[in-house]
Amino acid sequence: MNASDLRDKSVDQLKQELENLKKESFNLRFQSATGQMENTARVREVKRTTARVLTILNEKAAQAAAE
Repeated sequence: MNASDLRDKSVDQLKQELENLKKESFNLRFQSATGQMENTARVREVKRTTARVLTILNEKAAQAAAE
């Protein structure tokens, strides 16, 4: 997911997306530990998307504080 797509979402939608990403990350860790992981690149994608969501949430919070 691109940062521009994420910027169009509301804060509530971003928080929901973050929750979904954290659940997926948890499941991927279990898959890795049990040797059932099919797509190892997905771990990296999830980490980066999580960082993007957190960054945009922080930007929106700073913008709201400045107003």
